[in-house]
Amino acid sequence: MITRACDPYDWPGLLALIQRAFAGMEGRIDPPSSLHRMTPETLAATARRAEVWVLGDPAQACMVLTPKPDGLYLGKLAVEPNLQGRGLGHQMMAFAEDRARTLGLPRVQLETRVELAENHHFYQRLGYIEIARTAHDGYAYPTSVTYAKSV
Repeated sequence: MITRACDPYDWPGLLALIQRAFAGMEGRIDPPSSLHRMTPETLAATARRAEVWVLGDPAQACMVLTPKPDGLYLGKLAVEPNLQGRGLGHQMMAFAEDRARTLGLPRVQLETRVELAENHHFYQRLGYIEIARTAHDGYAYPTSVTYAKSV
């Protein structure tokens, strides 16, 4: 079952899940992930200004959903590495799309790094379309790809 993570919550445990899920990016993406600046306290603060959703107890997958005027922004989608390939990511993505509809938002939008081809294939298989490429501050070339799907 997917539930909203709210205080009190095991923020250190959830951060550890995200770190495990994102470990495969180490050394592959430039610049490094913003995850390096995340702490249990900043994750808890994120949950107070956005929606942090988790699948399972303890969490097997999670994501951050942030309502914006033009759509629902999905960030930090993470699935426990030993459970990847079992449909948990699909469940989380379907939930995000349902959540956007519930909030009356027209689309789900997300970003992934240029180097992470496996992420591009995953989102494209789910019907997401590339809408932009952007560069992090200080970079003269695209470092992120933005995908969106109308709901």
